[in-house]
Amino acid sequence: MDITAGTIVLTLIWGVAIGCIYMLLATGLNIIFGVMKLVNFAHGQFLMIGAYLTWAISVAAGLNAYIAILVSMALVAGLGVVIERFTFRRVLGTEKLNEIFVSLGLIYIFENAALLIWGDQSQQIVSPFSGLSLNLQSFSITYDRIVAVFVVVAVLVGFGLLIGKTKIGLAMRATSQSNGTAKLMGINVEKIYMITFALGSALAAAAGGLYGIIFSFNAQTGAMPTIIAFAIIILGGLGSIRGAIVGGLLYGIAEQMATLFLGGIWSTAVAFALLIIILIIRPNGIFGEKGE
Repeated sequence: MDITAGTIVLTLIWGVAIGCIYMLLATGLNIIFGVMKLVNFAHGQFLMIGAYLTWAISVAAGLNAYIAILVSMALVAGLGVVIERFTFRRVLGTEKLNEIFVSLGLIYIFENAALLIWGDQSQQIVSPFSGLSLNLQSFSITYDRIVAVFVVVAVLVGFGLLIGKTKIGLAMRATSQSNGTAKLMGINVEKIYMITFALGSALAAAAGGLYGIIFSFNAQTGAMPTIIAFAIIILGGLGSIRGAIVGGLLYGIAEQMATLFLGGIWSTAVAFALLIIILIIRPNGIFGEKGE
C-alpha cells in the first residue's frame, strides 16, 4: 500500500475521532471509580444500550440522531440510577469480588435483554450527515467523524463545568477524597453515589450513540470498549479525568496508526503494547500520583 502524507493525516484524524469516543466512555468509568471506588465491568454495556436507544429513537420518532443521543443519555442515566440503587449499593464497601460478580452478571443480563428486544442483527445509526464527506486535496473524511469530535468536546466541557462550578460537583470531589469526611460535612454520600453513577452511565450512552453512528453494533458490542476504557484509565492514571482524555487520544491514534502501517489485526495489540510500555515507565499511569 502506498502511504502518503495525506493518508497519515487522515489516519491521525480518524484516531482522534475514535479516541474521543473512547475518552468519553473512559471518563464515565473513571468518575465512577474516582468517587465510588467501584469497578464496573458492565460499563461498556451502557454504551451498547445507548447505541440501541439512539438508533431506536431516531427511527421510531424520526429525530435527528444527534438529538436522539441526548434522549438516550437521559434514559440511560435513569437506568444507571436503578442499577446503582438496587445492585451496586447493596455490595459497595464489601469485598471487591462482590462488585466484580455483580458487574459480570449485569453484562449477561444486558446482552440477553438487548438480544430479546432488538434481535441479533447488527445496526447502524443514520445521521443527517451519513454518506457525506469533507473532501480536501489529498484525502476526505466523513462529516460524522468531525461532528463526533465536537460533540465530545461539548459534552466534556459541560461535564467540566458541572464538576468545577456546581455544588454537586464540589460534593462529588469531596466524596472522592474521603467519603467519611464528606459525611461529616453534611454531604449525602449515597445521593452523590447515585448521581455519579447516573452521570457516568450518561457519558457511556453518549459514547454509544456516537459509536453507533460511525460503526455498526450489536448486543455484544460493549465487551471490547469496556476493556479499552479500563486500559485508557490505567494508562492515564486511575481517577484522573485529564488522564482519561489524554489516554483516549493516545489509544485511538495508536490503534489507527497500527492499522495503517501493520494491518487491522495488529491495531489492538499495538495499542496495548503502548499501554504496557508507558506503565513500565510510569506504573501509576501518565497522570497518576504515587501511592494512589
